[in-house]
Amino acid sequence: MPAALIDDPRLRELARMKRVSLACLLLALAGLFASVVGMGQEGAPAGWAWFKAFCEAAVVGGLADWFAVVALFRRPMGLPIPHTALIPRGKDRIADSLAVFVRDSFLAPEVLLAKLRVFNPAERLGQWLRQPENLETVAGSVRSMALEALSFLNEQAVRRAIGEFLVAQALRWDAAATAGSVLDVLTRGGRHQQVLDAALQKVGDYLATEEMRDLVAGRLVGFARKEWPKITAVVDTFGSVDKMAANMSDKLALELVSEVHKALSQPDHAVRQRFDAWMADFIERLKGDPAFAQEVNALKDRVVQRDDVRDYLEGVWTTVRDSLEADIRQEDSALLGHVRTSLAALGGRLGRDPQLAQAINEHVLSASGALVERLREGVAGHISATVRAWDDRSLVQQIELGVGRDLQFIRLNGTLVGGVIGLLLYGATWWVAH
Repeated sequence: MPAALIDDPRLRELARMKRVSLACLLLALAGLFASVVGMGQEGAPAGWAWFKAFCEAAVVGGLADWFAVVALFRRPMGLPIPHTALIPRGKDRIADSLAVFVRDSFLAPEVLLAKLRVFNPAERLGQWLRQPENLETVAGSVRSMALEALSFLNEQAVRRAIGEFLVAQALRWDAAATAGSVLDVLTRGGRHQQVLDAALQKVGDYLATEEMRDLVAGRLVGFARKEWPKITAVVDTFGSVDKMAANMSDKLALELVSEVHKALSQPDHAVRQRFDAWMADFIERLKGDPAFAQEVNALKDRVVQRDDVRDYLEGVWTTVRDSLEADIRQEDSALLGHVRTSLAALGGRLGRDPQLAQAINEHVLSASGALVERLREGVAGHISATVRAWDDRSLVQQIELGVGRDLQFIRLNGTLVGGVIGLLLYGATWWVAH
């Protein structure tokens, strides 16, 4: 017998009731033998007959109920009597019946949803969240789970496995097709022209600066002196090459800025048309040119597999993880403070906004209904399989511990009630005979 059952108080109570029932039956047997002996004596009083009727019926009732109780769990005295050991022999049928009972009585969607509807989850959640101590409990749980998750993710084997998984996924990723699809979406309705507008505006602002004009003038002077030294020397004799370059730079900058402004103000400007055509051609090549797509993916693979890229990403992750852990460990953590604030705001709003509470309740009921429909058959199957897998002896022990004490009362009552019925029957026959 398992050690847990040896110390089970139900086992001691069951043994005590068995002894009481057996003692009652043995007492009835002793009374029966005593009445038979008493009636055989000369001049025996008539009371022995009444006593014999009581004891005889009590023995029959006690033995019959003993047989019925024992037949539930095992074969009486090991004899192969039909319809005995009902529980072990019918274990599979009991398992299926129990599973169906739990499924239909406890996991029926309409029953659960009715109780959930009365429970009003949104209102209960709002009331719970409006208690400061509950917010602290949630924050503490979030802190513990977050620290455990960060600690787990920081394990060398886990980091290596995650890194290998991400690299494998990146190598399988068709970057060209994805980029083509994304750019296709981003360019619908001329959205890419807004990017061009911003770029042209920046270029125009830069071209109009004194710094840009000085840079262009210096480059022009340097190029002229290098390519045409004699001509520049003659020009310097009559004037200044630097001044000429500065004038040319100013005019060139003004022309370029003017052209940029035209491109910004004219929707059908040649620059915009060429940009549209280039974007369309680029997207088409990404989506429909296998050779170009292969080049893009090969570039992506080289970047993904570079050690310096992996080291950089690992360094970024380490920095982020350390920052998160340091913040979460603080009592005045910004992240946990945001969690408390958000939950408190949600609790307050649930108390003020009936429509929000109703929407949450509807979603909870809908999700619960779908979940119950998916789980009820699985739970029933699990119950049936579990009971079927139980050892016959263990099953009998558990059921007998649960209801055996009450069954012993049946034996006790059978003995006493049988004796009373025997007494009544004897009295009725005596009355008829006399």
